Amino acid sequence: MRSFTAALPNVRRAHTDDEVRSWFREVVLPGLETWVATVDGSVVGTMVLDGEDLDQLYLDPPWQGQGIGGGLVHLAKQRRPAGLALWTFQVNEPARRFYERHGFVAAECTDGHRNEEREPDIRYRWRPERSES
Repeated sequence: MRSFTAALPNVRRAHTDDEVRSWFREVVLPGLETWVATVDGSVVGTMVLDGEDLDQLYLDPPWQGQGIGGGLVHLAKQRRPAGLALWTFQVNEPARRFYERHGFVAAECTDGHRNEEREPDIRYRWRPERSES
C-alpha cells in the first residue's frame, strides 16, 4: 500500500487498506504463487504470479532502486520461462521504464474501462529470446 501510494498519489484507490489486506490474506496467499523479498527479516517486496501474469510487484519505497525488483523479475522469468504478461497504469512512468529495461514490450493500451481504478493502463509482455533459453 505504501508503494502504491508513493508511485501513484493521484490514482484513485478502489479499495480500503483493510479490503486489500483481506484480499491478500484470503485470496492471494492461499491461491496464487506469492514471493516476498526480505532484508534482515523484514519484508521489503512482494511478487505474485497468476498463470502467465506477473500480477503484483511492489517494493517498499525505501528499498526501490537497489536491485530487489530486478531480482524478483528474474525469478518470475525463471518460474515462467515461456513468457510473462502484466498490466501497469500508463501514468506510472517509473514502472514502465523498469519493465522495459527488463525486456517487457508494450502490447496493448486501454482507457482503463476494465480496471477498478478506471485509470488508463498498458499491457506488457515478455517472451524469452533464443539466447535466454
